[in-house]
Amino acid sequence: MYCKHCGTALPDDTRFCTSCGTQIGKATDSRPPAEGGRIGYSERIYDPAFARYLKHTNRWSAIFSLILAVAAVIGFYIYGETSREMKNPQALFIGLGIGGMFLVIALFQMLDRKRSKTWDGVVADKTIKKKTRRYDTGNNDSNIDYYTEYAVVVRDERGKTHRMTAEDDRTVFDYFQVGDHVRHHAGLNSYEKYDKSRDSIIFCNACGTLCDITDDMCFRCSCPLLK
Repeated sequence: MYCKHCGTALPDDTRFCTSCGTQIGKATDSRPPAEGGRIGYSERIYDPAFARYLKHTNRWSAIFSLILAVAAVIGFYIYGETSREMKNPQALFIGLGIGGMFLVIALFQMLDRKRSKTWDGVVADKTIKKKTRRYDTGNNDSNIDYYTEYAVVVRDERGKTHRMTAEDDRTVFDYFQVGDHVRHHAGLNSYEKYDKSRDSIIFCNACGTLCDITDDMCFRCSCPLLK
């Protein structure tokens, strides 16, 4: 059997193309099986709780960045008034620059959530890499940190790849399998598996909290679980 969209050779029982993610056979019944979650994307994504969560996230992001900006301006002003190394207005200008940087970062985060799109894809690869990084400990000395990076690679409908990574934690790595059909949800920037019928856990698509598949709502943010 071959994919009608990209021509990739596929096994006869394949439901989705492992190359481009196109649905091959008929959609599977989305009724819940005896164990695990549903097969199919959840309609609960349209619950108003998700819109409220995004609104509150943007609000707290703005408030937090504003607090940091004000603290930076006040801190550098006081430093300029009391220090012999730097005087005002030079210290004040540095504080204004750092404060503005906090506000710009928050603005870009909110714009990124607003401009993100909902799209379907497929898990194309999973990688495990041993990595190191060097960090300064002071006194012209440094240490090397050893860690393991677990990555899940998702290819979207346009062929672009996206990575989910975690350090020294393989929970997400084990949750997704190569060939899994997934949907990326706009604003939330999180992934939902199409087939959750064999899962015993589920991640909240709003805050990312790990929950039991039998739970109905996330215990942390109270958003519905997309199971």
